[in-house]
Amino acid sequence: MTKSKFDFDAIVVGAGFSGLYQLHLLRDKLGLNVLGIEAGGGVGGTWYWNRYPGARCDSESHSYNYFFSDEIIQNWEWSERYPGQEEIRRYLNYVADTLKLRSSFEFNSRVVGARFHEDLGGWSVTTENGVTRTCQFFITAVGCLSSANMPNIKGLDKFQGSYYHTGNWPHEGVDFSGKRVGQIGTGSTGIQCVPVIAQTAKELRVFQRTANYSIPAHNGPLDDEFKQHVKDNIDYYRALVKKTPNAHPFEISPTKAFDVDDETRLDIYNKAWQKGGLQFRASFQDLLADDEANKTAAEFIKEQIRTVVSDKETAEKLANIDHPFATKRPPIDSHYFETYNEDHVHLIDVRSDPIDHIDEHGLVLKSGARHDLDIIVFATGFDAMTGSLLNLNITGKQGQPLKDAWSAGPYTYLGLQVSGFPNMFTITGPGSPSVLCNMPVAIEQHVEWIADCIAYMREHDHQLIETDDEHCKNWVAEVNRAAEATLLPKANHSWYLGANVPGKPRVFMPYAGGMHHYRKICDDVQMEGYAGFHLQ
Repeated sequence: MTKSKFDFDAIVVGAGFSGLYQLHLLRDKLGLNVLGIEAGGGVGGTWYWNRYPGARCDSESHSYNYFFSDEIIQNWEWSERYPGQEEIRRYLNYVADTLKLRSSFEFNSRVVGARFHEDLGGWSVTTENGVTRTCQFFITAVGCLSSANMPNIKGLDKFQGSYYHTGNWPHEGVDFSGKRVGQIGTGSTGIQCVPVIAQTAKELRVFQRTANYSIPAHNGPLDDEFKQHVKDNIDYYRALVKKTPNAHPFEISPTKAFDVDDETRLDIYNKAWQKGGLQFRASFQDLLADDEANKTAAEFIKEQIRTVVSDKETAEKLANIDHPFATKRPPIDSHYFETYNEDHVHLIDVRSDPIDHIDEHGLVLKSGARHDLDIIVFATGFDAMTGSLLNLNITGKQGQPLKDAWSAGPYTYLGLQVSGFPNMFTITGPGSPSVLCNMPVAIEQHVEWIADCIAYMREHDHQLIETDDEHCKNWVAEVNRAAEATLLPKANHSWYLGANVPGKPRVFMPYAGGMHHYRKICDDVQMEGYAGFHLQ
């Protein structure tokens, strides 16, 4: 099949970290004719939509960026240890302008269908305005956390106040001044929202189903000395994020929790707590592998909560955590627990007394307890890893919808491709390390692998690439094996398992074997002429 049969060599869906870099490599390095399609009005991906109060990255800024371009690294400066949503969006706009990517994207255009055509040997992609284009390669860069999970609570349509989901926040913002606000959800997003909403709300009621660990971020401005240090040592940091399991700019301690005495262990935790951030979980190497080791970290954090929160009953509700530390995405915060010491902030435990319905005035619990509200904030997360892909209405060979292929859970080879869907690549798809990592590093690895694969195909005159059921089955088994070697599957209601979405199959979705190990697996597949893929 020749290129002339297609409108484009490749179509990339999404204009976040993944889509921008993928389009750049295919267009500017391989010389392909590429179209980017983006539902939003500009670049940014997840950060275009997530504008909720307190929206901020939990990876340190000197690692939360592209590493492929020395020019971009040297010319861009982060202002804070943990960049906020606006600054990250400015960064991605800077990248788009530097690489002149905007002209290859169609914005405000949502993909509503994609279908593989066996007679064409490629894909047709349809947008909501009814326009259909064809391409040889269909690449999804739609993100792992971009399909908002709106809970189905009866009576919401009767509510006379305003309600918002954090994943689809109004771009003009929301004024909480003088309002009675109810927030549902206390995951990473909810923990970021609470302190900011509390600053202006007349009253804030936080409805907690699942208590959560959180580590103080100790965020602040970066000094000029550190900024210059990173620029001068960028090769060191580039190598460091590639060799650490979670692609962060710090190494996990080689020491096990019980290699040291109680006093030393407590001192290590205290120092990590004072430093703040995700590095806390790197205090000992076995925190995610050994239950008893994990309990030492869990109990330390629970004791910090009890120390910070003045009201004993509230403190116990916040510390009543039912899963091992870091088996859910471990949040970092800016004064989250301290906020509950303010008189106008209240914690409501909806594990013991669940939400029954919503009426015109607010929330009503099973017990009949009423909470009258002016605004409801749904900090209820995402249909993670699969939702944004299934929303594209993808159909593979023989008319098989992706939703049917994944009816028992996501089924991929390396998180890169699905059997029965030739020439489709899924950047950081289920089965890859993705959400267990500092995302830009995982994204760069996938994007570069896909670009290398397409270059190889063109060099050898291959028109189609497709994995098979056997390799998908074996990889899913490997994903499960890697997860079972950790404590990760022990978390209840974890979106890693899809358990936060009613009716979604409970399957552990990300690869927990470590980004560095995963990178080697993908490199070996490439070195072996793309073992596990059929090239035609």
